[in-house]
Amino acid sequence: MEMEFDVVGLSDETQLVYTALVGRPRSTASQVAGACGMSVRAVGRLLSVLVKDGLATRSAGRPPHFTAAAPDVAVSELIQERERRLDSARSLVQQLAEKHREAHRISDPNIAVELLTSHEDISAAVQRLTQGARRQVRAFDRPPYVDRPGSNLDNQRRRQRTGVVHRVIYDRAAVDWPGRLQEDILPSIRAGEQARVLPELPLKLVISDDRSAIIPFSLAPGGHSAAYLIQPSPMLVALEALFEVEWERATPLRDTRAPVERPGSPDAETLALLRLLSSGCADAAIARTLGWSQRTTQRRIHRLMAELGADTRFQAAAQAARRGWLQ
Repeated sequence: MEMEFDVVGLSDETQLVYTALVGRPRSTASQVAGACGMSVRAVGRLLSVLVKDGLATRSAGRPPHFTAAAPDVAVSELIQERERRLDSARSLVQQLAEKHREAHRISDPNIAVELLTSHEDISAAVQRLTQGARRQVRAFDRPPYVDRPGSNLDNQRRRQRTGVVHRVIYDRAAVDWPGRLQEDILPSIRAGEQARVLPELPLKLVISDDRSAIIPFSLAPGGHSAAYLIQPSPMLVALEALFEVEWERATPLRDTRAPVERPGSPDAETLALLRLLSSGCADAAIARTLGWSQRTTQRRIHRLMAELGADTRFQAAAQAARRGWLQ
């Protein structure tokens, strides 16, 4: 019976000894040597290798007797080990391929788009874009997130102190994200960020100056696990134009802390409520920001709408703007 186990690391001689042993349980080295036509010394050495690799067992006594392990178990384990080693090799090849692509991208600036396929690569690319900006960072902010929202707030403050402008358009889902408005967005605005909000954004986006941008690989669920890094190209110009169009459509997000009261305007709490309403915030986000209960928030909104003669929140914000309360 001929077997081809060289693919799992067994030499021809080892295969021959194992094949002979499979049909001869409890054989001595001399018995196996006679079946294989080899010297007892060589067979003894190969039997020791088989025992070490789990392909055979050795019984106590003199002389020792050897029995082959069941092939469907022992050889399968060898195959699985070889597959694990192959997986490790594939992983190394992928890392080297990504390093190769990155080296070529750096040496060839004409490559317009690079695909990033891991959380680490995407996070590192966003950091490079934002930290490398010299004039401005523009962004569409919407869930889901690769990194925890607000994790880059300190770095953003430092960049803004050096004169780098940050303009961010938030999706309403980002504003309503638990704790996001109070713990990240409003502190960013107080540090100098220019923020606006839209009911819905078409995609996530970060643009660094007019040099590079990053967008998700897909708009489908899970599509943010890969991303495109875009270099100067017509695609980058189109993304810049898209941002500016959406910026003009978006509603400014203002700091709700201690608004300036003018003669004839409502109190500071009502002004803060109006600013949040005009930004499209949901009741839960307003309640968290102002420290009210959900019920109090709804009661204050309804009372304000009645005072302004408005049937909708949008009308209430518009009426407040006409009266100069949102300046």
